[in-house]
Order: sequence, then C-alpha cells, then structure tokens
Amino acid sequence: MSYTIEGRTGPWELVIGLEIHAQVISEAKLFSGAATEFGAEPNSQVSFIDAGFPGMLPVINAECVAQAVRTGLGLNAQVNLWSRFDRKNYFYADLPQGFQISQFAHPIIGEGAVEITLADGVTKTIGITRLHLEQDAGKSLHDQHATKSFIDLNRSGVALMEIVSEPDMRSPEEAGAYLTKIRQILRYLGTCDGNMDEGSMRADVNVSVRKAGEGFRTRCEVKNVNSIRFVMQAVEAEARRQIEVWEAGDEVFQETRLFDTARGITRSMRSKEDAHDYRYFPEPDLPPLVLESDWVEALKAALPELPDVRRARYVAMGLSPYDAHVLTLEKETAVFFETVAKGRDAKLAANWVTGDFFAALNRLKRDVADPPVTAENLGALLDLISDKTLSGSLAKQVFEAMLETGKAPGEIVEERGLKQVTDTGAIEAVVAQVMAANADKVAEYRSGKEKLFGFFVGQTMKAMQGKGNPALVNEVVKTALAG
Repeated sequence: MSYTIEGRTGPWELVIGLEIHAQVISEAKLFSGAATEFGAEPNSQVSFIDAGFPGMLPVINAECVAQAVRTGLGLNAQVNLWSRFDRKNYFYADLPQGFQISQFAHPIIGEGAVEITLADGVTKTIGITRLHLEQDAGKSLHDQHATKSFIDLNRSGVALMEIVSEPDMRSPEEAGAYLTKIRQILRYLGTCDGNMDEGSMRADVNVSVRKAGEGFRTRCEVKNVNSIRFVMQAVEAEARRQIEVWEAGDEVFQETRLFDTARGITRSMRSKEDAHDYRYFPEPDLPPLVLESDWVEALKAALPELPDVRRARYVAMGLSPYDAHVLTLEKETAVFFETVAKGRDAKLAANWVTGDFFAALNRLKRDVADPPVTAENLGALLDLISDKTLSGSLAKQVFEAMLETGKAPGEIVEERGLKQVTDTGAIEAVVAQVMAANADKVAEYRSGKEKLFGFFVGQTMKAMQGKGNPALVNEVVKTALAG
C-alpha cells in the first residue's frame, strides 16, 4: 500500500527528490593544489584561487574528474564525454570569488538509476537526473562570537559532486533508503567518505504534496540536511506543513527552508532562486572538459565490486538475503566477512560475524575498522569448530577469551585445556557416574518418562565442563539408558 499522510480533506501523496552534495575524495581541491584534509586549523588550507584573489586562474584536478566518472559508472549513469563548467553568480561572505564554478547546462554525468530495498523487502528504482561537478563554498561560523560571524575558507574550492534525483520517492522511508544507497555506493567506490557528521555529504530535500491523480504541485527545498534520520524527519515535517497550508485555502510558494532538528519543523530561509537568478554563463577561464572513451572504459574495468553484485554473490554462496544485505551495508564489513569465510563454510561465518562478533562491537563500542578480534583469528576459531576441537558452547567461551586477551584461539584452547573430548571411553565413564548418582531417574526414564533424556545429557556435559562432544554424548547416553 502506498504511503500517504491523512489531512482534513483526506489522504495526500508525497513527492520527493534529493540533491545530494558529496565531497570528492582527493588530496587537492577541484581547481587548486590546496589540501583537503578535514579538521585542519581554520584558513590553513587556502590557496590564492580559493580566496578569490584577482588574476588567479583555475586548473582542473584530473583525479576529481576521474572520481566523478567512477561515481557515474557506479550509478549506472551516462558518462558525457563533453561537458562544460559555468559560473553561478551569487554573493555571500563565505564565497570570496562572488561566483561558484559549477556545471549547469552540460554536466559530466547524465541520467542513471539505482535500486533501493525497503524494510518489507520491496524494491524500487529511483532515477538519477544528473551528476555535476562544482567547487564547494567556505563555511560561516555563527557561534564563535556574540556579535560577529567568522569565515573558514578551508572548504572553499573542495570538489563536490551534486547528485540530483528524479522526483521518484513517495515516503520518508524511500528517501532514507535512497540516501543510504547512494552513500553506500560512494563508499564502495572510494569517491566520497560519506561522513555526514563532518559535512562531507549532505542533502537538499525537495518536497511537495498532491492529491491522488494530480500533477505536481509547488515544491519547497529543505537545505543542507546532514543525517539520514533528519532527512526522513524533514520530509515528514515539510509535507505536513504544506498539507496544512493547502487545506487552509492558502498557496505553497517555492522557497528554500531549513530543518530545525530540535523542534522537528522547517523554517523559511529565503525565496527559492531559479537558474536565471544566478546569471549562469560559461566559465571563461576553463575550456570544455573532453574525455577519451578509452580512458572511461579503463576506469570502468577497474571499478570494485559494487554492493548489489556482492549481495547477489553472497546469496549464491548460501546466505539468506537478510544476512547478505547486512554484510554488504558497509564495505569494511564485507571485507571482514570475506576474510573470515575464505575457504570455510559461508553460513557458519555469517552466523558468527552477524551474531557474536556484531554483539561484541556493540558492547565494546567499537566498529569493524577497529575490531576487538581480527578476521584471521575469528576464521581460525571456525576451523576449531569444524574439526571438532571445539563445540559450539566451548567456542563461545574461547571467543570471549579472545576479546579479553587478543590472543589466537588455538593458544587459548591449549592454555585453558578447552579441547573438546571425543574419546568415547572417557564419555562412557562419565555417563556411568551420572547414572549411578541418579538411579531413581534412570528407573523413571526406563518406565516411560523419556523427557528425562535431556537431564542425563545436561548432567554429563556439566560433569565434563562442557568439553564433551555433544553428538557423542547424546549417542552414549542413549545407549547407556537403553541397556
């Protein structure tokens, strides 16, 4: 059933499009050699070009172009071999040039599409309108002084990819799933780190509402939303605001708004500019960007395995679609899993990674990039389970010891004497002791109270401190009780 919001006049449908701004991973800015490292001292990574000094000429960074092409290929989009930069003119304190070098009429990447998967397993294709390259503006800081705003130009000139979607999303969940998918693809490609809390990825959210069967109504843009959760909340809040406006008999006007995360509402920022307001014209200091098709093909051949392909491969290995989805959400997790699973049972590896290992990460507040147990050691633990050295319960004990000590599982097994007992004679001796100590229950079992079987298995395992091979213990107990 499609998502709607109920108003006084009945249900309203949402129409959502996202403009995602993703900072390109590169060591230098789009048109200058200044560094791009996050967290540097304010205004310490600024060239004359970034600061807008007169007479400074931009020079295109080839790696930024390559990163944009890789991203376009990863989005199943058209790579335009001819594109052009334009000047987008506007005045703001953190834009020292008085214009932004961007692509408007002729972007480097054209139409594409990505597939999203919703919580109920339903998939949907979201269209990509274009991806264009542009330079980022600086940053205005309004909380450093009581009466003044400070300007940090470290971000000025950093390469941005603006990824514009079609208005194909119809719910907050779809918007969240789309942003998650784009972030996932970019991180797999290594073209953007996707760290929304650092501002290297942010989204402008375009929202409108309509009645079933209507064409598009006026949209509003919610600017610079910096988390997936806030994007979903902003969609809901802005849609409800617009419904109230329309149902009151008023009209929604196109404008740019901000999302107030504390109050859960959107606030007006400025009337929405159209393209003519920016007085776009071709950038006179840069020739058109012309790419060689062989160069694009070489980039395509070198692309890493993308999440959809990897997920399908995991399902073919015998994993459930859910496990395959969880293990491919982050590239680091997939790499960790593959190291654990290499040459081993994939399902067993998935169970341990998504179970005990993930639980340990949560408990210890660590992430897969800084694991408390290495993938190699976890794989070695699975080997000890597979060769019957450890039972499932003993393996969990060894895993906890690995978390505490950082030691390899084999070393812990030897030190603590945790090797599983597979000697039938030794198990028979323990079973005989358990039966002798519980003669009354033996008689009850033999008189038909078969539920006591589990009691004898449990007592035997307890006496052996969990070291008995479960299958052998079951077999020996069954034989002994039958006699």
